[in-house]
Amino acid sequence: MRNVLIVSPRFPPTSGPDYHRVRMLLPLLERHGWSAVVLSVRDDSIDGAQEEDLLRTIPSSVEVIECSAIPRRWSTVARIGSLSLRAGFFLRSAGDRLLRDRAFDLVFFSTTEFLILPLGLRWRRDFGVPFVVDLQDPWVNPYYRENGIAPPGGHVKHAIHQAAARYLERRVLQAAAHIITVSPQYPTTLMRRYPDLRDARFSVIPFGGAQRDFEIAQGMVQTAFARGDNQGHWVYAGAVVPGMFPAIIAFFDAFQMARDAGMLEQDSVQLHFIGTDYASGALARRRVMPIAEKCGVADCVHEQPQRIPYLQTLRCLLDADALLMFGSDEPGYTASKLFPYVLARKPLLTIFHEDSSVTAMVRELRAGVAISFSGRDTKKAIARRVFEQWFMRREFEKVPATMWEAFRPNTAESMTENVAKVFDGVVDPVGPQP
Repeated sequence: MRNVLIVSPRFPPTSGPDYHRVRMLLPLLERHGWSAVVLSVRDDSIDGAQEEDLLRTIPSSVEVIECSAIPRRWSTVARIGSLSLRAGFFLRSAGDRLLRDRAFDLVFFSTTEFLILPLGLRWRRDFGVPFVVDLQDPWVNPYYRENGIAPPGGHVKHAIHQAAARYLERRVLQAAAHIITVSPQYPTTLMRRYPDLRDARFSVIPFGGAQRDFEIAQGMVQTAFARGDNQGHWVYAGAVVPGMFPAIIAFFDAFQMARDAGMLEQDSVQLHFIGTDYASGALARRRVMPIAEKCGVADCVHEQPQRIPYLQTLRCLLDADALLMFGSDEPGYTASKLFPYVLARKPLLTIFHEDSSVTAMVRELRAGVAISFSGRDTKKAIARRVFEQWFMRREFEKVPATMWEAFRPNTAESMTENVAKVFDGVVDPVGPQP
């Protein structure tokens, strides 16, 4: 049995950002010869309440080392809200002790707290342990600048983060033994940016979906909407960012076209947008309602910007009559929520860029209606496609004939097997490669 130290500051998972890669790996890694210790931050230092029900999916035998962080009430005064800045010193100290006292074959970083990743450089230098990076989002991200969109946290804060990213990304990725990404676009972008990185250094491994999560969710109760009121309830669950606005506007326009054409009675369908803002509690702001008001469909749109626990979200998918997914106008944007959406076995509509992996997957799996668009398309043209393919064909009444055998590579079991192959290839380069 080999040993891996998994660094995931927001583990155990909370109702905040989606850190479910590690959670899905842990029940299955030992089958592939790997024993894991998780290094995280105490939950009282993290935004979002810990999901007690979600802890039931984690084996009790897994050792989780929790370290401290500068309390948020102090960091607010100093304007240092980032978890990586508040907890970096404590994670470094705890990791030093673990690597000094125990024998680890590998360190695995699975987090979007990017400023934690340079710890891999320190630990490789001081302890000779290789590290693997799980790149879930772009670290250097020119999207907001190139599209003239105000970034979360404001331009100054974002500029500082991106300056640090440009300095650190090259050093970290060049030193990493392997890089896992969730999108096939990321390796292409990174190899173009850093020509000395080779394709063999990358593996594209989506998060996957876990059927056992739905089995637990069956016993959950959700309060986002009520069933049995003779209305159709269509659900989108997840954050909404500015890049999604064109897809959402196109859908609302198509929805209004369907109502005007008599395909939908005025109050027959309610549209639910759940957990649309990254901020928590009272800081969460509505992202969708202003768009719905401009498009004339606010009467049937319900937005809950605060996030709800993951298993309750799955219960919403199970209770929905149809599911909606909206993609960004950024071609490399993918969505880890796709696989739970497919596993919910409901009518599914996705509106994503033509180069997004989501579009290709939905079509290949026959898991729903995949509307694609490019930078050349107008919102009116996208809306027309949605109207013709989703509303005119009444696909919202049809459960997709998903190709479940083809879906198998996208399960938590397959994801874990592929991640374990990456680990094996790092510590035993002559062994099997992913």
